[in-house]
Amino acid sequence: MIIHTLKLLIFFAVSYSQMIIGSEVPAVSAGTLVTHQQFQSTHVIARDIYVWLPEGYTENSLYDVLYMHDGQALFDAKKTWNGQEWGVDETASKLISNGKVRPFIVVAITNTERRHSEYFPEEPWLSLSPAQRYDLLSRHRYGGNRIFEADIQSDAYLRFLVDELKPFIDQTYSVDSSREHTFIMGSSMGGLISIYAVSEYPEIFAGAACLSTHWAGIFDMQNNPIPAALNDYLQARLPTPGRHKIYFDHGTKGLDALYPPLQVEVDKIMIAKGYSDQDWSTIIQAGANHSENAWRDRLDLPLLFLLGK
Repeated sequence: MIIHTLKLLIFFAVSYSQMIIGSEVPAVSAGTLVTHQQFQSTHVIARDIYVWLPEGYTENSLYDVLYMHDGQALFDAKKTWNGQEWGVDETASKLISNGKVRPFIVVAITNTERRHSEYFPEEPWLSLSPAQRYDLLSRHRYGGNRIFEADIQSDAYLRFLVDELKPFIDQTYSVDSSREHTFIMGSSMGGLISIYAVSEYPEIFAGAACLSTHWAGIFDMQNNPIPAALNDYLQARLPTPGRHKIYFDHGTKGLDALYPPLQVEVDKIMIAKGYSDQDWSTIIQAGANHSENAWRDRLDLPLLFLLGK
């Protein structure tokens, strides 16, 4: 019974981002949200992009930019399947108005039905043997659907961000386009693609915040080669410390209960690479689960770490 209950919890926790009501535009209670519907790409399928602008946004100032994944879940609980949201507009507005962080805009990239395949780091995937990849592609969620909706597409997803979306944002909005003022953030699989982005494009992103990072890659640790492949990749490709900031965290309940031992191994790599408290943070939120409400409760921590004055 306990195992069955855990499986149900994991199924609902990891399915949330694909059950957002995508046809409705979110509303915000602070700042302004600009919608770019069905943003076209030559690399990945089209999706909506939401750009959040803080109160008092002006063309006379240059703003930092925070790219965030799972954009449907960031602003409006009335538009999500479970009535939860990150509360990005409220938390960001409070931190900016209190002078605790540099003024910034948020580029919210909505996910698609290919979310798992777009967010899974491709280089670690290719390091697996053909037999391992075949096995992983054949695995299913506890609800019956395949875990990977398509072949791995994260390199294409990052090319979309770097070669198509970022130039559009830089040209359309009053932002500082330099590396020092460009950041990326996500949770769960969004955490994986965020650490992958800063490792693949260290000249583009100055930092990444990875909340409840899904180091397991799938939802079963038995015969699972993914954590070792991710660790090998990080050992080889993490950007040089001192020029980038990296934030990790996790809770201890629900799906997050899988992460403590996996995060410990990643932390060992961070230490071996020479990261210090100035450019790396790992936070454990005891009792927190795998949900938008949990990420909302601690959203100020990664924002302060990446953008704090």
